[in-house]
Amino acid sequence: MTGLYTLLQINQLNNTAENYFPIGVQIIFAIGFVATMIGLSALVGPKRKTSDKLENFSSGIASHGNARQPMAVKYFLIAILFVLFDVEVIFFYPYAVNFKFLGWAGFWEIVLFVVLFLIGFIYIIKKGALQWED
Repeated sequence: MTGLYTLLQINQLNNTAENYFPIGVQIIFAIGFVATMIGLSALVGPKRKTSDKLENFSSGIASHGNARQPMAVKYFLIAILFVLFDVEVIFFYPYAVNFKFLGWAGFWEIVLFVVLFLIGFIYIIKKGALQWED
């Protein structure tokens, strides 16, 4: 218990607004860079409007059929599962940064997280969510 209490004390001492200053600077720099590049491209870029440029883009392949055909739900399911598991992987980064401070308690918590992660993955495999053929 004293180890966890010491860890909480260390985190409280290190968790100040000064620690977030580099993140704020990076966000401001990123927004400024994007705004500068968009502004420069609008100012410096060519502005020749011809009938060919104003025409809708076509790849050269003749279109056929209706664009309003229903799409398989399988594509959306795969996309949602990808986002779900991708977001779950993001939770490994804070553990990787703080694994020395978390010790064995943190290790067992991340093992529990991985086990629950794998249970969910096995469940979707058993349900056939990743099979393309019907």
